Amino acid sequence: MKILNPAGRSATFVALTLVAGCGPQPVAAPRIDAAQSTAAPAESAAPAKAAHAHDEWWCGEHGVPEEICGQCNSKLAAAFQKKGDWCKDHDRPDSQCFICHPEYEKNFADQYVAKFGKQPMKPE
Repeated sequence: MKILNPAGRSATFVALTLVAGCGPQPVAAPRIDAAQSTAAPAESAAPAKAAHAHDEWWCGEHGVPEEICGQCNSKLAAAFQKKGDWCKDHDRPDSQCFICHPEYEKNFADQYVAKFGKQPMKPE
């Protein structure tokens, strides 16, 4: 049996360590706390919807200029409600309710076209 010199032993040790360390690593099971375990499967499977930023001129989510969006701004919503401009059926300012008044959507879209020269995306 041949005995390796110190450099050879070091190289052999490194090689064996690398080979042994390259195998599949055990995977720990994910931890589930009490709040997660009681959630309905449909809730946990649905992706979370990210809120949009309110720093642009146009609220693409609701199809109106951001500065007057009564669905994004609770203070504006209260002001619309106070002056009687509120659609109770759809929980938004009546002057911005495209469900009850589809013609309003065109008026706001025309403002967008005047500013940007193109049609806005359809509100969600």
